[in-house]
Amino acid sequence: MTTGPDWGGPSSGQICPQLPGRLSPVMGPNKTDLVEGEDCLNLSIATPGHDADVRPVMVFLHGGAFNSGAGLMDWYDGSSLSAEADVVVVSVNYRLGVFGYLCLDGVSGGNLGLYDQVEALRWVKANIAGYGGDPGNVTVFGQSAGAVSIRLLMEIPDACGLFTRAIMQSGPGPDIVRPRELAEDVGRIFAEIVGGDPRTASVAALLDAQRKTAAVWAERSGPVGAPPFSPVSGTDPLPVLGASFSENVQDLDVICGWNADDVSAFTGPGPDTVEITHRMLAEPLSEFRDRLVQAGARACTYRFDWRPHGSRYGATHCVELPLLLGTREAWEGSPMLGDTEWGGVELLGKTLRRIWGRYAHTGVVEPEPALPMAWDPAISHSL
Repeated sequence: MTTGPDWGGPSSGQICPQLPGRLSPVMGPNKTDLVEGEDCLNLSIATPGHDADVRPVMVFLHGGAFNSGAGLMDWYDGSSLSAEADVVVVSVNYRLGVFGYLCLDGVSGGNLGLYDQVEALRWVKANIAGYGGDPGNVTVFGQSAGAVSIRLLMEIPDACGLFTRAIMQSGPGPDIVRPRELAEDVGRIFAEIVGGDPRTASVAALLDAQRKTAAVWAERSGPVGAPPFSPVSGTDPLPVLGASFSENVQDLDVICGWNADDVSAFTGPGPDTVEITHRMLAEPLSEFRDRLVQAGARACTYRFDWRPHGSRYGATHCVELPLLLGTREAWEGSPMLGDTEWGGVELLGKTLRRIWGRYAHTGVVEPEPALPMAWDPAISHSL
């Protein structure tokens, strides 16, 4: 089901207007027929039952470089995870691209997408008991930009206490967060391209200007640089990165990890994929785990090593998503799954869903030998 504007009332079913995602050659086409529109603050809830049981809640934040994606997409259907793990799964839309992260004087200070995520978690806290969920036991889990979002939520005082556990899947380093001055430069480029007040421009005109701004930005930062519209530091709700971190993460349970060939989705397959992945994800995530522990959290890391048969991408970015969320129909034909039969995907999926679900219930990680994952237990109370 979905719930609508401002996280309440009838749902429009819309998702945030957006340009095509850059990972369709890896993930395959999104098959969900959803209407794009500005009335997009919707979420999807999967629950084992509207009853008196009090179940853990798992809130999913999707990836897409803060510029594409939606919690309502079939890729992120939480029905299997909900039923098998006896948890309530909430998948969240949030504003993207220029709608969520434009930083332009007199129009927007940026970070509207982060505000949306905080409001979604507030909605969960206030309403999820009506769907069989425990508002005092919330695990937020996210992949790629969704994992970066969790990292940033740990910095935001208003998000403190809205979740008790976190699972961060393949979240790149903090470089995607842009200093306010640089974000304002991007905003001025965008304003020049729009040629008028963005608040009165059509959705189509805003998206066209976003596309053109991205092209200008790529000339300056390179084609694989951070997207032009992304979270901004030096402005609310991230005035100073790190200012509230230690207080916010005390007593949190956190899993953070990466896939062995994560960067192949962006660089293409190659002999140095593992090395680049180690430098860009493994090292910073391991350092972040240490920082969490020093601040009083309980944290561990994983490396996901599943390389689907027949896939040229190996254990690439997003490859764990079909094991956690979505349906056979949603993921059928995905290039990153190669020629692996769905039965094999489902077998591994049940195992990963069991690990994630148990963690939501107990905060304890119980690795299973059947799943190709390497865990670092050195500083985790759970292992």
